[in-house]
Amino acid sequence: MHGEYKVPGGKLVVVDLDDVEGRIRNFRLAGDFFLEPDDALPLIDSAVEGLPSDSDAATIAAAVRAALPEGAQLLGFSPEAVATAVRRSLAKATSWDAYDWQVIHSGSETPQMQLALDEVLAIEVGEGRRAPTLRVWEWNEPAVVIGSFQSVKNEVDLENAAKYGFEVVRRISGGGAMFMDANSVVTYSIYAPAALVQGMTFADSYAYLDEWVITGLKSLGIDAFYQPLNDISSAKGKIGGAAQKRLGNGAVMHHATLSYDMDGEKMVQVLRIGREKMSDKGTKSAAKRVDPLRSQTGLPRAEIIDRLIATFTGLYGATPSEITPEERAQAEELVRTKFSTPEWIGRVP
Repeated sequence: MHGEYKVPGGKLVVVDLDDVEGRIRNFRLAGDFFLEPDDALPLIDSAVEGLPSDSDAATIAAAVRAALPEGAQLLGFSPEAVATAVRRSLAKATSWDAYDWQVIHSGSETPQMQLALDEVLAIEVGEGRRAPTLRVWEWNEPAVVIGSFQSVKNEVDLENAAKYGFEVVRRISGGGAMFMDANSVVTYSIYAPAALVQGMTFADSYAYLDEWVITGLKSLGIDAFYQPLNDISSAKGKIGGAAQKRLGNGAVMHHATLSYDMDGEKMVQVLRIGREKMSDKGTKSAAKRVDPLRSQTGLPRAEIIDRLIATFTGLYGATPSEITPEERAQAEELVRTKFSTPEWIGRVP
């Protein structure tokens, strides 16, 4: 059995093994990574040899880590990367090309509907009723989308939000607030089986699920890269950020927002972006913190979206899709019973 895993921003990890009576046998690790000292390689092989074939990623990674000599240096990979490659070889984890991907890019939806569709489509993928999907958002209403665990009053100046016509809504994923004026950002969601990121650390899974967009941005001439935990950046500053939600039915929902042409002055009046967060990002002004895509490409927003979709399609063979009537009906019900209710929006006052 053969498994491979390319660490985002790192090296290729390759494993070969046999599954003999429920145990991993004849295990060999290889790749273009760097490892010191040299004799750590057979120690890793010995650590995985004999493990139960149904070992989860955490167990495999722990065995590898325990076998490493003190002071060992793993450059371009990690024990978790080894575990991911092992799980893939045993068909317990998957890669992008294991699925028939679909792409949805349709008309504008309300902010509440966007969030409801995220939940519905993730559930549908987890239940196997929908193929893994990339959805690009379109909307024509300004909104502040706060993270699942954020405080409304701590994150949003409600008086200024009302003044500028920004509605406050809450999503199911964690992370920070998204300032979303009409046509000012590019937002997409990925709905995938959790097996796609099986064995990865959360940090690695963020970079892995956004690797295609880094490729797309580079094709537009942007020197883009991933900055852990969840920022998409360039040499000229931050472009956007991502968030995730793992569902109990075996699905992962990952979405990201990239700034296209944001009104930074308006943003700092609507959002309460504190000094602590600014210092953590290494910047002095929130208005200058997010570097718009337009300033780095000179292209219309629609053309950037087309390029990103073309990149995703070219890499993973995706085909166009639409939201089904059943999915829309489920989302509309969630808007009514959850996403538009004061109880949900104010769950953390």
